[in-house]
Amino acid sequence: MLARLRVAGVLAGAALVTAACASSPSAGGGQSAGTSTTRVPLPAGRLPSAVSKMVCSGKTQSELANVLGVSPQQPLVPTWADHLYTCRLAYTNGTLVLTVKELSSWGETFSYFRGLGGRLGNVGRLTGLGQGAFTTHNGSVVARKDYKVLLVDISGLPSSFGVPATSAADVANTVADVIMGCWAGD
Repeated sequence: MLARLRVAGVLAGAALVTAACASSPSAGGGQSAGTSTTRVPLPAGRLPSAVSKMVCSGKTQSELANVLGVSPQQPLVPTWADHLYTCRLAYTNGTLVLTVKELSSWGETFSYFRGLGGRLGNVGRLTGLGQGAFTTHNGSVVARKDYKVLLVDISGLPSSFGVPATSAADVANTVADVIMGCWAGD
């Protein structure tokens, strides 16, 4: 029962952060996260997009610290290679890795998304997260939006993480929810 209350508390906190992020002017270039457009997503470029960089931003790190109850111990040094933006969050008892793969078409996006499912194990579809999402064998989360695919990799976290302690799989869902709530488009 106590574990359910902790998970409910973390998810409620994530919902509040997501609501705050979705209403911020920077979340979608002035549009609310719920605004529908028919604009074609931007293809991968030479440099990471603002959407990808948002994953490692100070604002996102603050929002994650609020819902997880812990902050990273080291400054973030994101990397950009082969259209993959990576951010390693090192905590005293583990590491959370966030990556965003930028692609240039729907075909590339679906292929990469399915490829991660094959490599990491797609063990369950997640609804209400981006334009498609699933959980992997180890509880990590993969979500896609437009021509971008987010991986919340919890393989470096202990089985229970945060304050209050929550399962690493629930942490992955919460982190993905916070990020996707702010990810209003290119």
